[in-house]
Amino acid sequence: MRTLISNPAPAKMVSRLLLCNCLWILACMLGALALTTAAPAGVAAQTAPQGKGAPVRIVVLGDSLVAGFELKASDAFPAQLERALKARGHAVEVINAGVSGDTTAAGLERLHWAVPDKTDAVIVELGANDALRGLDPAKAKANLDSIITAVKGGGAEVLLAGMLAPRNMGADYTRAFDAIYPALAKKHNVLLYRFFLDGVVLDAQLNLADGMHPNPEGTAEITRRILPTVEELIARVRTHQTAGSGG
Repeated sequence: MRTLISNPAPAKMVSRLLLCNCLWILACMLGALALTTAAPAGVAAQTAPQGKGAPVRIVVLGDSLVAGFELKASDAFPAQLERALKARGHAVEVINAGVSGDTTAAGLERLHWAVPDKTDAVIVELGANDALRGLDPAKAKANLDSIITAVKGGGAEVLLAGMLAPRNMGADYTRAFDAIYPALAKKHNVLLYRFFLDGVVLDAQLNLADGMHPNPEGTAEITRRILPTVEELIARVRTHQTAGSGG
């Protein structure tokens, strides 16, 4: 796993994230109770590992939740995901393109250099900071729409990692924000993981002292839960490659 060299995140972006309190965590937990991230029946059996051929290059485009806030690089989500996939027999390279404090707008702005050439798949984990700051859900949706369109236009597959809005933002806001991810996944026919922090939010043993960012154990739990969906992502890449080669 390698970390994409990027411009340092502005200090104020990080500060804003840290100033947010556990209301968001509690609120998201309430929303998460209504969701299930279990794989559909047709995906229950994990995809058979395919280690042959060139490694599948996966870029994780996101914020501090994937950048590895206050974690060693080897404990960040992209690194743990790469190890888990290799242990399953997959030939992969997972690139950390997470920047603490990023909004969907910031992710879109740096997309052209954050996703290198010859990228096979992108995991898009953005939107938490939009919700924490109460930014317009319509703009967040438009930004994510543009990101997915650009990534797919470049020939890469997409896995969209969803987020939930704070319930203290009001029913209209939360309804509009929470609907972003399922709607975009359906529009673009991309894979959806409904709530990136599923199984980790509100668990003190799986988060740092700030109560918001996953610790190494929390990141491992996220990795374990999302792994079947990432394996499905890899299967899509391999199918695309086979079709492109005429095999």
